[in-house]
Amino acid sequence: MLKITRRAEGSRIVFELEGRLVGPWVDELECCWDQVSGTQPLVILLKAVTFIDERGKDLLRKINARGDRLVGEGCMTRAIVEQIQRGGSR
Repeated sequence: MLKITRRAEGSRIVFELEGRLVGPWVDELECCWDQVSGTQPLVILLKAVTFIDERGKDLLRKINARGDRLVGEGCMTRAIVEQIQRGGSR
């Protein structure tokens, strides 16, 4: 299960994620992201994410490559975000 909370912070949109970024939830996040991508600055806040599968990491790489910001809270998500931002491999 993945909870996606969308909120506006000034001129940007924040998607706050909680749960597991896996399987159909990757598709759900991509759908939400596609709806706002390019309209205003976007932050993906991995607040209480407990697991990210390879498809989830691939989507985060895609989001990062398009210039949207990834923020990890917690050791695991911070490490994954840092690896993605450095261009690290899977």
